[in-house]
Amino acid sequence: MKGRDATATAVTGPAAFRAAFPMLERTVHLAGCSLGPRSTALDTAMDAMLGAMTGTEAPWHLFEEQVGLAREGFASLIGARTEQIALVPSASVGAYQVASTADWSERPKVVTTPLEFPSLAHVWLAQRPRGAQVVFAERPDDYGAAVDGRTRLVSVPMTGYQDALRMPVAELAALAHREGAELFVDAYQAVGVEPVDVDRLGCDYLVAGTSKYLLGLPGLAFLYARTPGRAEREPSLTGWFGRPDPFSFDPRTLDFPDTASRYQTGTAAVPACYAAVAGLGLIARTDPVHVQEHIRGLTALAAEHLGAQGEHVRDIAPERRGAHIGIVDPDPAGLAEALADRGVMVSPRGDVARVSFHYYNRAEDVEHLCAALRDHRIS
Repeated sequence: MKGRDATATAVTGPAAFRAAFPMLERTVHLAGCSLGPRSTALDTAMDAMLGAMTGTEAPWHLFEEQVGLAREGFASLIGARTEQIALVPSASVGAYQVASTADWSERPKVVTTPLEFPSLAHVWLAQRPRGAQVVFAERPDDYGAAVDGRTRLVSVPMTGYQDALRMPVAELAALAHREGAELFVDAYQAVGVEPVDVDRLGCDYLVAGTSKYLLGLPGLAFLYARTPGRAEREPSLTGWFGRPDPFSFDPRTLDFPDTASRYQTGTAAVPACYAAVAGLGLIARTDPVHVQEHIRGLTALAAEHLGAQGEHVRDIAPERRGAHIGIVDPDPAGLAEALADRGVMVSPRGDVARVSFHYYNRAEDVEHLCAALRDHRIS
C-alpha cells in the first residue's frame, strides 16, 4: 500500500509516547534536532541485533529483514512507495547521488540557500568542476529571481537547521517545475515532527536521516526519488546493493534498476537499521498532525516565557516555525554546557542554542529550561 493511512486513529498520546523514554525522568531533553533520546524500543532493537549474532548461523537474513522494514517504514511515513526509497549512509551521500546523475552541460545552475545545512551546500559546490554554477538565494523570497531556464536543480531545507524557519516547499516545487528544473528537499529537521507527504510537496527528491526526530541512530538516511529510472546519468558512486540483483555476484556487469535502490552502495549500517525500525515504529503510532500541534504549543510557550525573562529568542513567526527555537547567545556552546550541568540538553549551532521539542516533551520541560537559564545568568 502506498503511503500512510490518513484515516488511522492515533493510538499514542503525548504521555504514552513519553513513557517510551525513561531517561526523560532524569533529563530534560531539548536537543532532538541534533540527536533523539534513548528509548526502550531502541534498547529492545539493539538487544535483538546482538541476540541474532549469538546463534549458530550467520544472521544476515535477519539483518536484511530490518533493512527492508526500515525502507518500508520511511516510505509509509512520507507517502511514498517503497521502490522510491534508497538507503544511504547520510543526507550528504544522498545529495551526492542526485548530483552525480545530473547533466550540468545545458542547465548548469543549482539554486540553494545559506539557510541550508552546509554539508548539502558543499555537495552542490563540489559539482562546479563538472560545470555546475551554484547560486544562493539569501531568503526564501529570493528563489523566484534566481530560478530560470538554466536551472537544473533547486535545493531547499524543509525546515532550517539553525533558526527552524519552515520553507515554502510546495511553492518552490511549482517554481522549479515551471522552469524545467527539479526540487531537492532536505527534510532532516521536519520528518517525525510534522506531516510530510511527498505528493503534496511536489518534490522530486527528499532526504532525511534517522538520528534526530526519527529517534534512531546516526549512520542511516533515506533518499526519496520520484522517478529514479529517469535520471540523466547513472550514479558514479555505487556498490553491490545498487544492482537489480545484488546476489548475482557478477563483477563484470554494472547494471542499474529503475527503482531508487540504484542510488545505494554497500551494506547498510545494520545497528542503525535496527534503530530506525524501532524509531519509525514509535512515530507510526502517533498522528503527525497532533504531534505538530503539540510541538507548536510548546515552542510558543517557550518563546513567550524566555522572552519575558529577557532572553533573546530568534524571531520567527509561529506559523513559519519548525520544532525548535533559537536562543541567541555570545557563546552558544558554553551555554549548552552550562545547561547540561543543570540537567537540560540543548544543541548549539552558529550564534544560537537550539531548543527543540518533540511529542515526548511537556510544559514542565519549558519551566525547567527557564529555571536553568535564570540560575545560569545569575551565577
